[in-house]
Amino acid sequence: MSKPGTRQLTFRAVLLSVALAVVLAAANAYLGLFAGLTIATAIPAAVVSMGILRLLGGGSILENNIVQTGASAGSSIAAGVIFTLPALVILGYWQDFRYSWVLAIAGLGGLLGVLFSVPLRRSMIVEEPLPFPEGKAAAEVLKAGENPGPGLNILALAGALGALIKLSAESGMRVITDSAAASGFIGKYLGYIGANLSPALLGVGYIVGLNVGIVVVSGAILSWNIAIPLYDMFLLNGDPELAAKVAGESASGVAYAIWSARIRYLGVGAMLIGGVWTLFSLRKSLASGISSGLAATRQQSGGAVTAETDRDLPMQWMLVALVLFTLPLLALYQAIVGQWHVSIPMTAIMIVAGFLFVSVSAYLAGLIGSSNNPVSGITISTILFASVVLVVLLGRDSPIGAVAAIMIGAVVCCAAAVGGDNLQDLKAGYLVGATPWKQQLMLAIGAFSCALIMAPVLNLLATAYGIGEPTPEHSKSLAAPQAMLMASVAKGLFGGKLPWGMIGAGAGIGAAIIALDEWLKSRGAKFRVPVLAAAIGIYLPLELMVPIFLGGLISYLVERKHKAGGDESLRERIHRPGTLFAAGLITGEALMGIGIAVPIVAAGSADVLALPADWHLGQWAGLVLLAVVGGLLYRVGAKADRRTPPAEET
Repeated sequence: MSKPGTRQLTFRAVLLSVALAVVLAAANAYLGLFAGLTIATAIPAAVVSMGILRLLGGGSILENNIVQTGASAGSSIAAGVIFTLPALVILGYWQDFRYSWVLAIAGLGGLLGVLFSVPLRRSMIVEEPLPFPEGKAAAEVLKAGENPGPGLNILALAGALGALIKLSAESGMRVITDSAAASGFIGKYLGYIGANLSPALLGVGYIVGLNVGIVVVSGAILSWNIAIPLYDMFLLNGDPELAAKVAGESASGVAYAIWSARIRYLGVGAMLIGGVWTLFSLRKSLASGISSGLAATRQQSGGAVTAETDRDLPMQWMLVALVLFTLPLLALYQAIVGQWHVSIPMTAIMIVAGFLFVSVSAYLAGLIGSSNNPVSGITISTILFASVVLVVLLGRDSPIGAVAAIMIGAVVCCAAAVGGDNLQDLKAGYLVGATPWKQQLMLAIGAFSCALIMAPVLNLLATAYGIGEPTPEHSKSLAAPQAMLMASVAKGLFGGKLPWGMIGAGAGIGAAIIALDEWLKSRGAKFRVPVLAAAIGIYLPLELMVPIFLGGLISYLVERKHKAGGDESLRERIHRPGTLFAAGLITGEALMGIGIAVPIVAAGSADVLALPADWHLGQWAGLVLLAVVGGLLYRVGAKADRRTPPAEET
């Protein structure tokens, strides 16, 4: 814990945080449009902050925590914008990205994400604490930087290793591949197996543990090794459009086409019912968080002293700000549809879906981290829900129905991304003794700062590369895969088609998982099956889930070696060296990922760092490297001395 009175929200910390947030948002915007993913920026920002503030005479652990809190908005705002707003260009509604509209959607959506997440802190971090792997990793990074020694050495070694492997991968020098996969037909069975070779995912798995690792990989196996082969054998011939699309494709091409067009919607259905169930199951904790927040505000108003580490932004301010931020969005929606009887329900949907999915996003971030939080799946769910209502209000043939649904989804996407990130930052702050309201204020500043530059960045990228389907002018345009999916979902509800059978089947699978988890809970089982974790596995590619499972397995083996039993303090001591190593892997890969973006954008070519083909070693070299990293992670964790109490923290 930090000492009382330690400086936090300083002027230099705010300036540094805003500068980092803006730079990281721009880099993530390109990477997200190019590769379909963004890189969490809290940990890299913490590392950069420690280096810069040390050059300026040194900074406290809480000052560095404030910097990483605001800078984390770079990835969340970028994700919220690029997953949705390019769909308006793809649909032909926009010819370019309008500054005032992008600012309103991203800025107000981000601020709503902060507001909606305030009452969640008590329920998810204090009363029923979730792992929040990246928040925990960020706290370890901050502690190691405050107390240089063996921990910092572990962090530096792992960071260098993660960065080197990222530089060697496909987005860099292309010495190794990003993933290793094998596929083929065994008779009529379509077999597929694969693993992403990211050290960061291995680190995430170590931090979240084996239980979550088993659940997410089981969801992926259900999707890739059961549902996809069954669809290929029994349903593909009855789906002429998809059958024509996969004709002549390799086994892996067939598997990915079926997953993308049909099976991933099982995850959407499971996520829909899982989101509702999660909110319902957390209703008491959420109500408790809101009531305790109001009680704390009343106590402060009455002169009572509340601990700095338990002071959120005042709840009555949250309600006033919610109204103030909602009114401009109502005006925006009215400008789109021109009918008050439609724009008012749109605003209501946005508020309800915003709070629902910020809660879901925070819960998912608590389970598997912000980097793997399927915000795009959450947004699809929002667009589906909004579209159903808008079909009733506007009719299925409405020319603006799809646009209106995307607009609602964009605000919710920004709010959900920021909300999940906010809880991750608050977890780090909770572990180092920070003041919650100062972090919440800093994240709001960071989010709005990022919103200010998103439209120019998107217009620059659209002009230089193009966005969406390739055109004669831009033969290698930025794919924007999530935005393409959002556009197809919205169009599917207004004059198009959606695989409603798959969505319904996914909801049934989600209900069965909930029933199984409740049965395990009634028996007092230690192993649980959280429905949203399973939905993630169904919705995302199999290869992303495999290293998370392997990281969780390494964590279990370390704990088993030390036989920690039920002693939580002992378990924490055992895992601290391993957690630091895992945090270093995440940090190194994230920093290098952002660093790689600079020459790619400057040169206008994804091949700028690629070595000659003779240097390319392929997936086997990547598998060997991942095995080496896993071995080192186990070795570092296994060397933990269970008899030695943790080092004193300041």
